[in-house]
Amino acid sequence: MAVKSIKLGQVWRQDASGQDFLVTKVYSEVFSHYAVLRPAEVTAPDAPTVKVKVAKSADGVTLPGFSFTQEGAF
Repeated sequence: MAVKSIKLGQVWRQDASGQDFLVTKVYSEVFSHYAVLRPAEVTAPDAPTVKVKVAKSADGVTLPGFSFTQEGAF
């Protein structure tokens, strides 16, 4: 599902595992945008982060392999 923009604090669900991830950083490198995700669970401070390249389309932006979980919030 595409959204208008990726913002800090958004929760995305990994399609393969069903695990929820929290967006902790969004940044640009040359011509691409990336989101840094951390698992949304109690052990999150110790868990490794995941870097995902933001995909752009006519509908908006999305994170490949992840689904936006906050329907209607943005």
